[in-house]
Amino acid sequence: MKKIIVIFCATLLLAACKEQPQTIGSNSRVDATPYSGGSAFTVPGWKQGDKTSWESEMKARTQMGQNDYNKVN
Repeated sequence: MKKIIVIFCATLLLAACKEQPQTIGSNSRVDATPYSGGSAFTVPGWKQGDKTSWESEMKARTQMGQNDYNKVN
């Protein structure tokens, strides 16, 4: 009887470890390019849809505000 309970518990534990497949369904949407934007939280100099403008703004943001080496004196 004890052996059956152990086998049953082991089966339950192993069944819980099965990973479900993660596939993209047919109703998935394609994201827009990051520089196509259109938010109220944009920098005044940034032009919507201009890739080079977007890249220069991202470079400036990275160097000025998100670079910890520039913050340390």
